[in-house]
Amino acid sequence: MNAPESHTPGWRGTTILAVSKGGKTVVAGDGQVSMGATIVKANARKVRRLAGGRVIAGFAGATADAFTLIERLEQKLEAHPDQFARACVELAKDWRTDRYLRKLDAMMIAADATAVYTITGAGDVLEPEAGIAAIGSGGPYALAAARALVDFDLDAEQIARRAMAIAADICVYSNTNVVVEVI
Repeated sequence: MNAPESHTPGWRGTTILAVSKGGKTVVAGDGQVSMGATIVKANARKVRRLAGGRVIAGFAGATADAFTLIERLEQKLEAHPDQFARACVELAKDWRTDRYLRKLDAMMIAADATAVYTITGAGDVLEPEAGIAAIGSGGPYALAAARALVDFDLDAEQIARRAMAIAADICVYSNTNVVVEVI
């Protein structure tokens, strides 16, 4: 008998990584979209700029659900200008309590020039240690690689690109078509 498939948001495919180092914050995402064992698209854009370019968000999980969350975060950023943390917390509160949003199957990393947050439907707004966060099936690999590279003489973008390449070498649901946004 097979074990039931996990429905944990964000852990079935993709890799999103945020690295903050030396006054520079980077969010990177691979481009692979998979349906089961089939690659449907290799160059999807899972990283977006919001709030006039002041915020970068990356998503893992169901695409339509992720776009809904991106739109909601944009609304929260408009409602709470210059209050990035508050906008993220308000999104997480809505996500956890709203009947419609609770069913969304996605995760998100959002970053501005000063902070990085992982936001989940469980109401979590987590600020990572050492300014490095990752989500998606390749997230643990990218996170481990970025943590290993952070003490070397590399900037945030170099770390993110190398860590994403390592994750793509390990995770079958991630690829090397990486979109990188920098603040």
